[in-house]
Amino acid sequence: MRIGLITPDPGHPLLAAATELLTPLHQVDVLDPGAVDPGAMDAVSGPPADVYLLKSRTPRALALARELEERGAPVVNSAAATALCQDRMEMAELAVRAGLPFAATRAWDTVSAWASEASLASPVVVKSLRSRRGDLVARVDSPAQSAELARAWPREPVVVQEFAPNSGWDHKLWAVADRVFAARRRSELSPGGRGPNLPLERLPTAWADVTLRVGEVFGLDVYGVDIIDTGDGVPLIVDINAFPGIRGQAGAPEALAALALRRAGSAPVPAPGDGTAD
Repeated sequence: MRIGLITPDPGHPLLAAATELLTPLHQVDVLDPGAVDPGAMDAVSGPPADVYLLKSRTPRALALARELEERGAPVVNSAAATALCQDRMEMAELAVRAGLPFAATRAWDTVSAWASEASLASPVVVKSLRSRRGDLVARVDSPAQSAELARAWPREPVVVQEFAPNSGWDHKLWAVADRVFAARRRSELSPGGRGPNLPLERLPTAWADVTLRVGEVFGLDVYGVDIIDTGDGVPLIVDINAFPGIRGQAGAPEALAALALRRAGSAPVPAPGDGTAD
């Protein structure tokens, strides 16, 4: 079989390890979306691969993935599901409609518009509306902090989430098909920074179930779910990511290689939203 990687970084540890597992029997090709003109996608000549792994979220990568899907190739994750996870407001609305325990979220056209109206009765977390590398994620506790944020990011569209008191640890859950991996690390809002991933000694069954439900709702095969433990036994989802790095998780490359081979001969994945509750 031919497996295509849509990525500018085929040396990423997860992709490199999965490629090593696949190449004894299968061909792995790399498509760098940055090298393909979005206005001339037919430049990708020849028959498509049996499956593509989409490890990029740039506009060019999504355009390339859509073109390949139109040509009949399965893409993991689909372009539509990947794009949905970039819009944090759409993400929150779909999660809530599906009954997932997602943090209360509101959208604002700009940081400045939010800061001019914010009353800040309690701390909030401000995030860029569009999830991307180097985006805005900040805890705000006071009007002075909101004014400072508005000066630094005046025109940035944002979402604002209520800050839920927690232990200061983020719980990172990743799924590859029906396999769930987990770790914990300091919150990115921690003054000392995130630090390394650490093992999660015990993964509650309810958390694994919620993670797999996210995949059903969002039409995702490879994804990450950021959860915080508020102490009441219910996991609170604060973010969802399409095709994260899943670094250092034993068994993840094997799960990804197996998924690629399964998807190479299967029907297209459901569209995002097909798994929502009635």
